[in-house]
Amino acid sequence: MGLLQLWLPVLAVLTGMVAQEGRGDTRVGDRSWMVAQEGGGTPRPKWDITAHHNTSTSPLLSPDLYRKVFVFRKDPSDAYVVLQAQLEQPLRNFTVCLRSYTDLSRPHSLFSYATKGQDNEILLFKPKPEEYRFYVGGKFVTFRVPEGRREWEHVCASWESSTGIAEFWLNGKPWPRKGLQRGYTVGATAAILLGQEQDSFGGGFDVYNSFSGELTDVYLWDAGLSPDKMRAAFLSLRLPPALLAWNSLSYQVKGDVVVKQRLREVLGA
Repeated sequence: MGLLQLWLPVLAVLTGMVAQEGRGDTRVGDRSWMVAQEGGGTPRPKWDITAHHNTSTSPLLSPDLYRKVFVFRKDPSDAYVVLQAQLEQPLRNFTVCLRSYTDLSRPHSLFSYATKGQDNEILLFKPKPEEYRFYVGGKFVTFRVPEGRREWEHVCASWESSTGIAEFWLNGKPWPRKGLQRGYTVGATAAILLGQEQDSFGGGFDVYNSFSGELTDVYLWDAGLSPDKMRAAFLSLRLPPALLAWNSLSYQVKGDVVVKQRLREVLGA
């Protein structure tokens, strides 16, 4: 009898472990990213890069993207790419460059840099085929361009705080300089996105301002580039070290974006 009394507690523990293993986690999935729509109804996803996303998400990547592109496949789209940059201090000068290929005629965002205090801290936006808008600190200047012929377009935009001078280059050629936000400072803690315009820090997207097509050769410098370097960026020649550099880009895909080889070459690339 004494031996049986010793074994009873052990049997009770083993029985509990088997029951727990058979029961498992009864949750269907992690729904912490869902919020109810106003007035009830089916929950909808939060549009925020700090939360889970309703579409596929890649891990943080830093591969060599030489001769490769991001393909944003859908139109309109909720997809985007998050870029990781190590900014040690606020920006008083900067240059952003990229190359795009699209047949969109509606408004779309190319490069969105938002801080918690200003969602359009830096924004390259194309409201229509013959116009670019360059935002710094929520203000913008407009650069009118010839309507594209469904070719690759390479753009660079730079800004200098001390003078407020904004430069815009299209396919290696400068446009007349304009004045923008003299004395302003761009915040360093930022959410940097390709493919969507942020109306809040890391979110607040409008799918009808989303990008559809191909993007490549994305760079961000904490200085204004010289004319020679602007042309070098267009021609894909050697460039100075950058905060964001295409061939060593740290990024995370959110949604339906695919990395593919270029189907056709662009000048100098």
